[in-house]
Amino acid sequence: QVHLVESGGGLVQAGGSLRLSCVASGRAASGRTFSAYAMGWFRQAPGKQRDYVASITWNGGNTYYADSVKGRFTISRDNAKNTLYLQANSLKPEDTAVYFCASSPLVRPGALLNQYDYWGQGTQVIVSS
Repeated sequence: QVHLVESGGGLVQAGGSLRLSCVASGRAASGRTFSAYAMGWFRQAPGKQRDYVASITWNGGNTYYADSVKGRFTISRDNAKNTLYLQANSLKPEDTAVYFCASSPLVRPGALLNQYDYWGQGTQVIVSS
């Protein structure tokens, strides 16, 4: 199984930055390892759906973002470290949510939850006014 663990969340004032990390271990039953997975970040605010934030292809060559974070957030990965990152800058109170990382067997996963097969437990981001 693939185990994903997020970290880096916390309390930050509006306009501040956080760098979230997601460390992967193990491998899928298919034998696929982190380097062969596309990855995504999602977030879920209280009382809201789990929403897509960003995704990245297996080799990091292509990145995709929700309109709400475009220009402020950057998704990246370091396959040698089995780690996915989300650099979140210019944070706004509306960015407050639990942030989840997820893996996908698809070449270019999008915003649909069922495009992802493994999920982390989430890390809390709170942005104060």
